[in-house]
Amino acid sequence: MSKEFYSIGKVGEICKLTTKALRYYDKMGILSPDKVCDESGYRYYSKKNLLSVPIIKYYKQSGFKLEEMREFLKGTTYDYFGKSFENKIEELNALEKEINLKKRSVKDWRDLIVEAEMVIENNACDVAVKYINNRNLTFLNQDFEYDYMESIINIEFTNYIESIENAITGPVIIHFPSIKDKINGRCNKICIMQQAILKCKEELSIDFGGWMAVTCYHIGSYEKINDTYIKMDEWAKSHGYICSEESYERYVTDYWTTNNIDKFVTEILIKIKGKS
Repeated sequence: MSKEFYSIGKVGEICKLTTKALRYYDKMGILSPDKVCDESGYRYYSKKNLLSVPIIKYYKQSGFKLEEMREFLKGTTYDYFGKSFENKIEELNALEKEINLKKRSVKDWRDLIVEAEMVIENNACDVAVKYINNRNLTFLNQDFEYDYMESIINIEFTNYIESIENAITGPVIIHFPSIKDKINGRCNKICIMQQAILKCKEELSIDFGGWMAVTCYHIGSYEKINDTYIKMDEWAKSHGYICSEESYERYVTDYWTTNNIDKFVTEILIKIKGKS
């Protein structure tokens, strides 16, 4: 191998590294010069030393920290390598899980915003019938005092999700056991539901969907949502549908997304029991 020595600037040029990075590697004991000129303080590296750079870059690409690389570059045992690599795989698996969770949360939220924009743009407030896909949601039964903001941005529910070591995504859904009581201001119990990202124990989850529903989007303030319920009831009767006494409100965009109540979009779902 060549006995030629290279200045730090030349090493940076050859290996595509900044001189700042090379000095830091020296400080961390990862890549030190073979000799340093006493008079000028210039650093010089051998060709053999330069060949450590591709290895360092590969370790960096694989997610290893400089402190971890230092042990590898000493030429440690296969057993140490094996255990270190196994630990790194576990660490990266955990990181991948965390990134996927965040990615899904962001994607689901973006999808809700797109849905709301399309509803508002097209004034899509006609009553319709559709199938509600079956899914498993996490839930919490709560008292209700007609404070929508407190129910949707729900501290108790958030704390509960953390206590079961889970995470949530998608729209908040509230189940109202009686449409009549809700409209008349007598509803005092609700069930808040949302999609859990991690698998829930059976007793901590509830089935939602798997049935046909009369549905309608409500745009704007919750103070006027009763008007949409009345419209849905009249439509269902005129089309011969017998509906359940309960309802679900699916909050597409709400206090989580905007302070402009005119931009709130809520989908009301009322289960169909049959036809008259």
